Amino acid sequence: MKKMILTLTFAFAAMTLCVSQQIEMEKVFGGYKFTQSGKKLTMGNLVKTMESNQQAFELIKKAQSNNTLSSIIGFAGGGLIGWPIGTAVGGGDANWTLAGIGAGLIVVAIPIASSANKKAKQAVELYNSSLNSTAHYEFKPEFEIIANGNGIGFTMSF
Repeated sequence: MKKMILTLTFAFAAMTLCVSQQIEMEKVFGGYKFTQSGKKLTMGNLVKTMESNQQAFELIKKAQSNNTLSSIIGFAGGGLIGWPIGTAVGGGDANWTLAGIGAGLIVVAIPIASSANKKAKQAVELYNSSLNSTAHYEFKPEFEIIANGNGIGFTMSF
């Protein structure tokens, strides 16, 4: 009896550990925060995690490209805005045309970042749905103590 309970316990533990973990999404200012098993995932981690699902992998790669492009354009725009402001604060003659170009670059970066967030969200949803469809059986045993004409016993049903 002890061997059977021990065997069932190990089987349950093995099944629990073998199931892939879903990626959780949390809406935050400017996009989403992705976590898996309590650990925050970067865009690079998401790409590595989704390599097993081709459709999700392609979407997350596009999201990563858009995110990188948006970051570069946004950084350049911020620099072009900051330079004239720094010049003006320092008492020099600021070139406000640069600030206008920088603002334009930031306006261009915003929809690209939004597209990256949408693609990342779609990729995570696709990845999570594929995990749910590949899970063959969810092991949820129910334990009961029973008494009948033969005595008192312990049952497990699943």
